[in-house]
Amino acid sequence: MTDPVRPDKIMQMGLGFWGSKVLLSAVELNVFTHLGQDSFSLETLIEKTGLHSRSARDFFDTLVALGLLHKEDGCYSNTAETVQYLDRSSPFYIGGFLEMANSRLYRFWGDLTEGLKTGLPQNEIKHGEPGLFEAVYGDPAKLKEFLRAMTGLSMGANVNAAAKFPFEKYKTFIDIGGAQGGLPVQVALKHPHITGGNFDLPVVQPVFDEYVASFNLSDRLKFFRGNFFEDDLPTADVLSMGHILHDWDLNEKHTLIRKAYDALPEGGALIIVESIIDDERRENAFGLLMSLNMLIETPGGFDFTGADCCGWMQQAGFQKTEVVHLAGPDSMVIGFK
Repeated sequence: MTDPVRPDKIMQMGLGFWGSKVLLSAVELNVFTHLGQDSFSLETLIEKTGLHSRSARDFFDTLVALGLLHKEDGCYSNTAETVQYLDRSSPFYIGGFLEMANSRLYRFWGDLTEGLKTGLPQNEIKHGEPGLFEAVYGDPAKLKEFLRAMTGLSMGANVNAAAKFPFEKYKTFIDIGGAQGGLPVQVALKHPHITGGNFDLPVVQPVFDEYVASFNLSDRLKFFRGNFFEDDLPTADVLSMGHILHDWDLNEKHTLIRKAYDALPEGGALIIVESIIDDERRENAFGLLMSLNMLIETPGGFDFTGADCCGWMQQAGFQKTEVVHLAGPDSMVIGFK
């Protein structure tokens, strides 16, 4: 007799927002930062977080059951993952992205059905307010935290891109829209002969300069000011765009790829890093969900498959293209001129 089909997966997914909001609230309350490398009793955690005695025990034990905290002899501590990625003192901290998800995306995704029916953004733009980039880039403190979160979120992909691309064959490298400089730093650390930097909006420069200086790389990595739609891209042997292309509609994607092609010398290369959707569109759920997030956040952005990106590169003139997996949902698509 076969086991009856159970609804466990459906229920877990349908009520997934329960666990999601527990994590997001824990980040908002600085639970993982308070714990750091320490272990605290329930009473101490209540004092540090300001939670009510009615809710605290269930809340912290839920974090244990979700695998986000350890509990031993009545005391709570971080897991290896939460101490590395959710403690604000860690260089890999990604909590800034989750804070943004908590304060913005959580409520905007509540209007997903409307977005699916209309094809229109469901964020601040819907109400005539400044969107994500306008709001974040207009506040230096928010911008620094956001860019730091992007670095932590992309660290695995950046380390692998620096190792898997043949930078030994090239001398210069510039990341287009490179934010804090996560990828240029990893490339420069891995390949001491490489020089280059980051091309981004002027407001990003102080954050980039500070981050690069912390690795003693200021003599090799420079900031190039500009807007990638309004200005010519800087010339280098290798250019890259990390989590940039998916923000834009198809015509804008073509424009950016063509501008990169024009800026590259013969024999140069363009690297596109994204949560590349598998060609059969069956497996990379994160990439597909990210594409729905672009529906929520942008007027025309969407994520894409490796085959899509290779085709766009070939239309721009790139002679050879390939897709290389990096880490988690992220891959890089490489076009050689």
